[in-house]
Amino acid sequence: MQEDDLRGLAKIMAFMRAVSILLVLMNFYWFCYSFFHGQGWTLEVIEKILQNFQKTSGLFNNSFNSKLFALILLALSCLGTKGVKNEKIKWKNINMYLIIGTILYLLNFPLLHFSTSLYMLTTSAGFILLMVAGLWMSRLLRNRLMDDPFNTENESFMQETRLIENEYSVNLATKFYYKGKWNDGWISVVNVFRASIVLGTPGSGKSYAIVNNYIKQHIEKGFAMYIYDFKFDDLSVIAYNHLLKHSHQYKVKPQFYVINFDDPRRSHRCNPLSPKFMTDISDAYEASYTIMLNLNKTWIQKQGDFFVESPIILLAAIIWFLKIYENGKYCTFPHAIELLNKKYADIFTILTSYSQLENYLSPFLDAWEGGAQDQLQGQIASAKIPLSRMISPQLYWVMTGDDFSLDINNPKEPKILCVGNNPDRQNIYSAALGLYNSRIVKMINKKGKLKSSVIIDELPTIYFRGLDNLIATARSNKVAVCLGFQDFSQLIRDYGDKEAKVIQNTVGNIFSGQVVGETAKNLAERFGKIVQKRQSISINRNDTSSSISTQLDSLIPASKISTLSQGMFVGAVADNFEEKIDQKIFHAQIVVDNEKVAKESKNYKPIPQIRSFLSETGEDIMEKEIDENYRRIKLDVSIIISNELARIENDPELAHLTRRE
Repeated sequence: MQEDDLRGLAKIMAFMRAVSILLVLMNFYWFCYSFFHGQGWTLEVIEKILQNFQKTSGLFNNSFNSKLFALILLALSCLGTKGVKNEKIKWKNINMYLIIGTILYLLNFPLLHFSTSLYMLTTSAGFILLMVAGLWMSRLLRNRLMDDPFNTENESFMQETRLIENEYSVNLATKFYYKGKWNDGWISVVNVFRASIVLGTPGSGKSYAIVNNYIKQHIEKGFAMYIYDFKFDDLSVIAYNHLLKHSHQYKVKPQFYVINFDDPRRSHRCNPLSPKFMTDISDAYEASYTIMLNLNKTWIQKQGDFFVESPIILLAAIIWFLKIYENGKYCTFPHAIELLNKKYADIFTILTSYSQLENYLSPFLDAWEGGAQDQLQGQIASAKIPLSRMISPQLYWVMTGDDFSLDINNPKEPKILCVGNNPDRQNIYSAALGLYNSRIVKMINKKGKLKSSVIIDELPTIYFRGLDNLIATARSNKVAVCLGFQDFSQLIRDYGDKEAKVIQNTVGNIFSGQVVGETAKNLAERFGKIVQKRQSISINRNDTSSSISTQLDSLIPASKISTLSQGMFVGAVADNFEEKIDQKIFHAQIVVDNEKVAKESKNYKPIPQIRSFLSETGEDIMEKEIDENYRRIKLDVSIIISNELARIENDPELAHLTRRE
């Protein structure tokens, strides 16, 4: 409005307020006439005016009519006020003035029959209180800046309300705040093959609201699955029971497999170093690399160092030796551990008798032949010490069987595989489970396979070698990757800065609950900025003025991300050529039917026992069988060494190897 218009409006409001005051005075004169007459304050002219006014308007039929009309004029006059000088007024003060003022102004009719002076006094006091409350209320209603101190309205935005489904999608119902109300919406992950990250501090709801839905919806859509269950069996029970209900969604019914080192009765057996899936010594190196870096997380930052690469190469040579020895009959991880723990003179004598390993072991041979025994002992100890922590009869039992193969997305034999870790033993189990991970990554990322899903919850607890490459290349092979962890700093700590950044920057879909620090800042930058209104208020002795401007500011600032409630998530999704999503960014509460989930969970069946370990007489022989397997592996390795040393002694071309000791 122009300045002249504002001045004109102010004059009108002042006139209306003056009229309302005049009506109150006329009310006093008409209904308290005896008081004015007794004081000699009456005028014949005023009486004639009021009588004519009464005949035409009827305002003075009773006291209430004239006071009500005066109150209406007062309220209208307050709407145009520019405010008051006190900026500390509160709604509780306004409400108190309104209540007291209304009682004194409108509900004092009985006083007309007892004391006209008291009637006029209470009416005047009530009118003044109502006028002050009206002015204060107008001031607060005009000042919208204080109504939204956290800038919620500015930072709310329209989100996707369409449900977009396809044969691979994951769809999550949401509620989001926009234009002063909560709206129903959808997060539609239409391209799950561009990988997903789920972030959130403990208790933010990332597993309950998102990871569990990924598992359920992918089973409903016929995906083969690999699930890393850090707190076994939280995710495994969900997958097992959902598969029971939806196995008809698969062309070939998938088998459900479990790897669980804690309870051999509820674990299948699988050899991740199966020789039929190892075609080159580089496969042995990959396996060794994964094992050693899971056992020594600090080595991830030191890749390429001599004392990091040496034990990796030594273990890789042992694995490849077991692969080529008697057609891989003894090629298992437990056999490799036992062989590594034998006398190093015997190990090097045997390994260097194979020409394909001799060059591979040259760093060790140089130290051996040069008499650098301390260096050699250090190289070998770097491999022996961490691997010795994994010597466990139960672990040996699980990793030497052959109940299934790791090609989980084989169209003819689809599988849902759950591998369980234990937070109390993660330093031991993570290396073995990491070996399963690395083998699965290589086997599922191939053409012509069934669509598959890789769910890794609490990713930093395990080193997943080749994960960045899987995210970058597996899209064309229909491999959906979903990674759950708490914070980007965890990923940098356990995967190294370079690999962590590759994972962050190549993922297409991201969900984040409450996160803080650098992670919140990175996400705020990723979500971009939006034009927002800014209002400023200036109060002086005589007036209150406001100004409105616009500026480019964060759509979802870091401060909002760091204070998200449980179940509230921010993020962005990727779309397809055929399925465009204009509103890719979201800030919403993911709707979960808690009663339905609780009912389902209550009816879940436990994962069944796979082996009873009972003899024909009903005796529990689990410990006996596992211990026999443990001793058999040790015996196998002893026989291998004695046979190989005998072979070398009887071979004139290899006789020089025995003289190295």
